[in-house]
Amino acid sequence: MAIHPIEFRYGTAEMKQVWSEESKLIKLLRVEAALARAEADIGMIPGDAADTIAAAVDSVKLERVNEIEDEIHHDMMAVVMAMSEQCGTAGKWVHFGATSNDMLDTQLALQIKESIALLRTKTIAVRDALVEMADKHKTTVCVGRTHGQIGVPTTYGLRFAVWASEMDRHLTRLDELEPRAAVGQMTGAVGTQAAFGTDGIEVQRRTMEYLGLGSVEVSTQIIQRDRHAEFVMWMANTVTTLDKICVEFRSLQRSEIAEIEESFGKKQVGSSTMPHKRNPIKSEQVCGLARIVRAMVEPELLNNTLWDERDLTNSSCERIIFPETCVLTDHILKLAEGIIANLRFFPENIKRNLELMRGLNMGEAVMIELAKRGVGRQEAHEIVRTSAMEARESGRHMKEVLMSRPEVTEFISAGEIEGVMDPEGYIGTAVEQVEAVVERLRGKY
Repeated sequence: MAIHPIEFRYGTAEMKQVWSEESKLIKLLRVEAALARAEADIGMIPGDAADTIAAAVDSVKLERVNEIEDEIHHDMMAVVMAMSEQCGTAGKWVHFGATSNDMLDTQLALQIKESIALLRTKTIAVRDALVEMADKHKTTVCVGRTHGQIGVPTTYGLRFAVWASEMDRHLTRLDELEPRAAVGQMTGAVGTQAAFGTDGIEVQRRTMEYLGLGSVEVSTQIIQRDRHAEFVMWMANTVTTLDKICVEFRSLQRSEIAEIEESFGKKQVGSSTMPHKRNPIKSEQVCGLARIVRAMVEPELLNNTLWDERDLTNSSCERIIFPETCVLTDHILKLAEGIIANLRFFPENIKRNLELMRGLNMGEAVMIELAKRGVGRQEAHEIVRTSAMEARESGRHMKEVLMSRPEVTEFISAGEIEGVMDPEGYIGTAVEQVEAVVERLRGKY
């Protein structure tokens, strides 16, 4: 019986597989085999025993592990016993010198490494979709807003370029954190490697080499959770960027603004009672699920505050944190990429909103032009401010009010005011900025 929405509603098959019980078991068995090979390399256990242990990786079944755990109530020892059953006399060398968390934390590193690979691919896809939108709409002039109020013009391309650049920074962060997060250990009960004798450092190095992982420099019984917290915070940071983008999409899809719209299928239903509705449900899903991912940051930070060389308070918590956060982040990335790539634009509404303020939003352009022509900047600001107040209260167009004031017409003629107040001509270096971002990011990675 399915209970959690991840089981039936959210998440990609590939990320769910990474965090499945079957995948976890295979990785634990791989770590046991890698340890045995490392120990055989330095003569700690017989070479044929290591071969037998490695061959058993494909023979241990999850059902048998669960049967043993039901009897002994220890998940890692159940794996050790199930593997030993498949190894005959070589079974006595399974898990030699190791403690449970050497295996659990190292297999976790393998899961994190696989998850990062999937998340990187989808983050690139989102960034690239933003790059393409930035390039496509670099000259699409639109209203800029601050405090929810219409300001001076901007371009849709600049918005998308800002977001693309932000997603690219997330990719840089991911590359930087992977060597810190995807590390394993073979350090024993409290981190001293005493059970491995004087060969502990070499055993750990060789084990991780077989697994393609980095090694901790030092640890207690567990790998310190600052590493994992950084990974969880990366996911929270990344989905928050997507949350921000989708909040903007939702706002711009409001009926009163209606500049863009999510794709809407021919048979899609917007409301059970209002047949006309076309709701931004995908963007809303991104925003909603981002809250869950962000909520995982605090418990993972607290998982670093364990007693002495370790306690078990992190274990139950992380069984939820890592699968949920990775699956939901992966899902959000895939969802966001589709939203971005399939946005619909309404040029007529974009133009309407540019003209909605009847020239008030072009006040800065007039102020700057007056200042350039000899009026002091502060004096020009006051002229435009009082003109804007008069235009707002009288309902007249801003340029009409401006042209009625001698202190304006002395410097700007009626023929020139149209050009000064043209939104298309007041976007500064927006196009050049977008082109620089597109050139830098297109095809990267």
